[in-house]
Amino acid sequence: MDLRANSKKAILGAFFVAIMMKLFCFDFVIAEGQSMAPVITSGSVLLVSRLSYGLRLPLTNRYLFRWGRPRVGDVVIFFTPQGEIAVKRCARITEKNEFVALGDNSVDSYDSRAYGPVPLYHIIGKVLGK
Repeated sequence: MDLRANSKKAILGAFFVAIMMKLFCFDFVIAEGQSMAPVITSGSVLLVSRLSYGLRLPLTNRYLFRWGRPRVGDVVIFFTPQGEIAVKRCARITEKNEFVALGDNSVDSYDSRAYGPVPLYHIIGKVLGK
């Protein structure tokens, strides 16, 4: 057997698995700003589970399967109504499949107090740790 061919296949296979894990399972995000201080500070690297609330198609707002909703207190990554990525705490779930997103640092947080509730399908994932 050609050792080079096997090495190339192994590298391509590992690359494919890594891309699938990033798109569907886990991701790393670098926090910017002070809206979640002191718990999450600017520059913190966050581990995000993309599977906490369901299996979502990458780059879309559609879920293939949903098995959960955020709970009050969960820290989530989501798209704001302006299309920016934000890290906030889920403060409340509304009856319209929306959630209220609040920063821990209310003095320096652009959150649902400014733009209102956010649709649940805007959630990218749940922060597991930093």
